[in-house]
Amino acid sequence: MQYETFKKAREFIYRNARPIDLAMWRYHFESGSADDVYTALSAYQNSDGGFAYGIEPDFLNVNSTPIATWCAIRHLREIGIDGKCAIVNGILKYLDSGKDFSNGKWHNTVPTNNDSPHAIWWHCRDGVGKPDDNPTVSLAGFALRYGDRRSALYGRCADIVKNCITRFIEDPTDEMHILYCYLELFEYCAQINGFDLIDMDAFRAALFATVKKSVCADSSKWFTEYVCKPSMFFDSSKLLFDIVGRELCAKEGRMLLDVQLPDGTWPVTWLWHNDYTEFYVSKNMWKSNIIRQNMLYLRALGILEL
Repeated sequence: MQYETFKKAREFIYRNARPIDLAMWRYHFESGSADDVYTALSAYQNSDGGFAYGIEPDFLNVNSTPIATWCAIRHLREIGIDGKCAIVNGILKYLDSGKDFSNGKWHNTVPTNNDSPHAIWWHCRDGVGKPDDNPTVSLAGFALRYGDRRSALYGRCADIVKNCITRFIEDPTDEMHILYCYLELFEYCAQINGFDLIDMDAFRAALFATVKKSVCADSSKWFTEYVCKPSMFFDSSKLLFDIVGRELCAKEGRMLLDVQLPDGTWPVTWLWHNDYTEFYVSKNMWKSNIIRQNMLYLRALGILEL
């Protein structure tokens, strides 16, 4: 069973994956190099340092956006971020530029999204960017972790982090995508020596309790509807097991083996809810991403020994 699960997944990757997804697969499962990941990822970076071109497959904007840039950082987090590399320096330049930023937050949607195929949730209503905690809190944490402490960007992000975490502790959100960003922020803060901008113990308690409550209790919906599964918060570390509980995480892992499709993929449980036929191309892109995340999850659980 384990061998067939891996074999089918690998075959799909080699037949369908984009260069970035193939490089990520090789890095995690075939001793591939981080340099290959950086090379593939750099193709999505614009001259302003931001990312675009469907690195997040649900919108194909060729202009840099905060969400696409956050998505690129997720790839870097998986392989270990080199804080001195050109890609990271470019990202910091983009964040420092003030582009797609207002009211103390980066924009979740931007007007140029509307010029390219995109899912309905990435549509920019009224042609005005929407400031949002997703991805602001994660981007701010990234800048604190890898930016110059003497820079204006660092000071701006320090204020963002203090304000957002204070508000979160008082009134936690249960929106799963925002919670994921707050988890990334928590990890960035925990990596900074002597970090004292906020009460980390209070932040940890509020965040972990909210994440645990946000997981859908009805496991029958996990692979048929777009609901919050335990693996939503998994990022190749085992922090999730401490938050949600290893038993519930293992239940999803066992179900993953049962619901893998004959072509080696797992169900994509969302639609774009519009007439763009490009959705079916993007859906195929997502499948490789989902395969990688599921295989990393199964390996971390010890269900697949790879």
